[in-house]
Amino acid sequence: MTLIVGLRYLASSGAFALATRAVRPGLYAGLDKQIRREIGWSLASAAIYGAPAGIVAWGWRDRGWTQIYTDVHAWPLWYLPLSVLFYLAAHDTWFYWTHRWMHRPGPFKLAHAVHHASRPPTAWAAMAFHPVEALTGAVVIPLLVFVIPIHVGALGLVLGIMTVMGVTNHMGWEIFPRFMWRGAIGEWLITASHHQRHHAEYRCNYGLYFRFWDRLCGTDRGVGAFDPAARRVGRAGGDPARERRPGGEP
Repeated sequence: MTLIVGLRYLASSGAFALATRAVRPGLYAGLDKQIRREIGWSLASAAIYGAPAGIVAWGWRDRGWTQIYTDVHAWPLWYLPLSVLFYLAAHDTWFYWTHRWMHRPGPFKLAHAVHHASRPPTAWAAMAFHPVEALTGAVVIPLLVFVIPIHVGALGLVLGIMTVMGVTNHMGWEIFPRFMWRGAIGEWLITASHHQRHHAEYRCNYGLYFRFWDRLCGTDRGVGAFDPAARRVGRAGGDPARERRPGGEP
C-alpha cells in the first residue's frame, strides 16, 4: 500500500506538474531545490499513509472488519452519492480542525512549518508533510470505513477526489473554470484560488473541500490572487514569521 500511495502521488503530481509546464511555462522556474524537498517529504508521507491503508485492506479482505461492500445492491442506489458526500464532509471537518490546530505556535513549529516552507507551493507539495502531520491525515479515511458503509467504487471516487483536490489546490494557478471559483459553486467549494490565500496569509481558509467551516467560524477570507510579487518573496526565502499574529499563531 505504501508503494501504491507513493506511485499515486508521483503520477498525479507529475501529471499536473507537466500540465503546469505546458499551460504556465516558467511558473516553477528556480524552484528545483524546493521541488526536490517536496518530493522527499511526500514520499516519506506515502509510507505513513500506506500503513493504515494496508491494515484496512487486510481487515476488509481477510477479516471482514470494515463497512466496505462490493455488492452495489447491498444498499439503496441513492446511498452511493450520499456516502461519497458523507466521507468528504467528514474528511473536510477533520481536516479543518486539525489544520487550525496545526497553526498553533507549537504544532506549527514542530510539524506544519514543513508544508508552509513551500513558498510558493507547487503541484509536488500536496503531500509534503512532516510525519506528525502526515499521521493526522493518514488515519481519517481508514477510520471512517469502520463506521460508515461505502461501496468500494465510491471509496475509490473519494480517494480520487482527495488526490486531485490536494494537488490542484497547490499548483499556483487555477485549473478549474471561473464558475467553479467565482460563481455560486465557488461560494462553497474550495479550489486553488481559495487555498492560495491560506498559503499567502496563514490565518484563514483552512478547509479542504468545502468553505462551510471557514464561513461558520469566521476564517473565510475569500479567494486570493496568484501574485507574481508574492512568488518572488517566496523564492527569496521570505520569513513566514512576519505573517504571524502578535500572540504567536501563524
